[in-house]
Amino acid sequence: MKKARLFFQLVGVGIFTISLIIVSCTKEGPMGPAGADGTDGIDGEDGNSTCMACHNTTTKTNIEAQFSLSVHNAGLNAVDYAGGRASCAECHSHQGFVQFATTGDVVGNISNPTAWECATCHGLHETMGAGDYALRLKDPVNPIFDPSITMDLNGNSNLCANCHQSRRAEPALTNPGEDTFRITSTHWGPHHGAQANSVYGVGFAEIEGSVDYPEAGSSFHLKQASCTGCHMADFDNDRDEGGHTWNPSLVACNTCHEANEEDFNYGGVRSDIAAKLDVLRDELLRLGVLEWVEEDEAYEPVPGTYPTVQARAFFNWVGLSEDRSFGAHNPKYIRALLINTIEAVQAEPTPGV
Repeated sequence: MKKARLFFQLVGVGIFTISLIIVSCTKEGPMGPAGADGTDGIDGEDGNSTCMACHNTTTKTNIEAQFSLSVHNAGLNAVDYAGGRASCAECHSHQGFVQFATTGDVVGNISNPTAWECATCHGLHETMGAGDYALRLKDPVNPIFDPSITMDLNGNSNLCANCHQSRRAEPALTNPGEDTFRITSTHWGPHHGAQANSVYGVGFAEIEGSVDYPEAGSSFHLKQASCTGCHMADFDNDRDEGGHTWNPSLVACNTCHEANEEDFNYGGVRSDIAAKLDVLRDELLRLGVLEWVEEDEAYEPVPGTYPTVQARAFFNWVGLSEDRSFGAHNPKYIRALLINTIEAVQAEPTPGV
């Protein structure tokens, strides 16, 4: 027993001695002199400053007030009748547009559609930079009436073109080479608000006549201006124009044209186009393609089969009337359409005579 105790005592002393040796080997030497200071880095931008340019109470309140003045805020346009229908919801309800922008389609009727709101057009930011408005769609558009072409309305303005385009093609495109065309209903036509067609200069019935059509995409208002430049200029509180009202800005018009107009009739363009639209309307009434419907308080097409040139003429009249710019969107293109169309229908005989 004594020998065993002695053995373990010797082992303990050995372990203690080894520990001392290890500790003595790991001691650090004295600290050396301090090194030179490094070069200061570049200060980054305050992470909140860019966000707060838009996401602050004052800006949001002003935008909401402007939006309340917009036709886009009206339930009659956004939701009633069309907002829940799969074929219409893409542009007539918040849910439909978001679904279209995200997936490229609306898969079925929407049971509880709501009107447009901020998040209809604005989704998630990509770069977080000052010019990143998180628009859901901003790429050039392949239009419904002819997906083989591309309309590029310049950056943010392309968002508008997704809805403000013709939903139908003109008769010579859908029925090439045919002498007659059947208008199937009182709702037939390019559909309401085909402004992108006008601005880019495509999609209407380019009937041959005395005036040449300008090249698509060549208009002054496309090269020198834009949808957003004219309709979203700085908000004018006195006239309720610009900003998120989307009402065209007279200040922007006068600034661009170096003019001092009191309306948008620069160079008398709108008066001239309005008069030509009336002439074309009267010719269509004479030919029986168009009639005044007292119950709806509107001119509507008379369903029936007509010479193709007459159906093409109606397509132009209703589309350019519902463009509502009276030529301002693309004066040369719209003027050429109306002159050539009027020449064509004036050569058509009155039915029954």
